[in-house]
Amino acid sequence: MRLFAGLLTVSCLATGLGGCAVFDTRSGREPVPGSGGYYKDDGPGAQTPADLAAIPDAVPRPETPMRAKNRPYTVLGRSFVPLADARGFRQEGMASWYGRRFHGKPTASGEPYDMYAMTAAHPTLPIPSYARVSNPANGRSVVVRVNDRGPFHSDRVIDLSYTAAWKLDILKGVTPVVVEAIDPEAPTESTAVATLPLPAAPLIPEPDGTTWLQLGAFGNAAGAAAFADELRRRLGNALPEIVSLPAGDLFKVQAGPFASVAQADQAAALLARELGLQPFRVSR
Repeated sequence: MRLFAGLLTVSCLATGLGGCAVFDTRSGREPVPGSGGYYKDDGPGAQTPADLAAIPDAVPRPETPMRAKNRPYTVLGRSFVPLADARGFRQEGMASWYGRRFHGKPTASGEPYDMYAMTAAHPTLPIPSYARVSNPANGRSVVVRVNDRGPFHSDRVIDLSYTAAWKLDILKGVTPVVVEAIDPEAPTESTAVATLPLPAAPLIPEPDGTTWLQLGAFGNAAGAAAFADELRRRLGNALPEIVSLPAGDLFKVQAGPFASVAQADQAAALLARELGLQPFRVSR
C-alpha cells in the first residue's frame, strides 16, 4: 500500500469483517514502456549501493499476522481477500518493482519501504509473510518478506523491491515469475545447524589482517540488527561472532574473526548450503 497525502481513496468491502483500507489511487497506472515496470516518476535510486549482491535474502521466521492489515479490501473497483493461511500457495504471473518514489514511505505494514531490502508487495499474501520468487527464464530465485499491498494492475501479481528485482534480473521489464509462500515453521535441514561446530581445518596464515565473512548489507540499522539476531539464533556456535557495523550509507553484517582463510571458506560453504547465503571474505 503506497500512502501519499492528497492522493488517497478509501475503499471498504461490505463483509462481516468490516474491512476498510486506504490506498494510493495511482497504484494501478500503466508502467512506462521500457521502464522495467515502474511508474514514470519512479525508478532506481540516485546512489545505488555498489554491493547489492551482498544484501541477503529475507530470513523466514514466525510472525503474527497483522489483523488490521489482512482484512478484505477494494481498490480501483477490484476486491481482494487476503489469505488467512498461505501454506501451499503458488502463483505464476508477471512481476514488477518499485523504487525511489516510495523509498522511506510507509508500507501497508506501517514499516518504511526500503528499496534495498528484500521485500515485496502482494495483493493477498498475509502481512507479514515470506515468499520465494523465481525467474524461470534464468533459474534465479530470492526469498522476500511481504510487508506491502499491490500491485493493483490486472496483469501483475507481485511488486518487488529494487534489490529483489536486481537479483532476479528483471529490472528491464515486467517479467514472468513464480511466487511460492514459505512456511517459517516447517521443519528444514537448516534448523539443525544451530549446534553444528565448524569442521576442523588446517590453519593457513592470513597475512593481511583478520579474516571475516560479510553476510549482508542493509539500508538501515534495524534491518541489519534483526538479521544478525536471526543468524545468532539459527547458527549458534557455528560462527565465532556476528556483528553489525555502519559502512557509509549501509549497515553491514559480518561474521568472524576466523583463525584461517580455510576456516572462513568452510563457514562460507556451510552458510551457502544451509541458508542459501553467498558470503565473501573481507579483512579488517
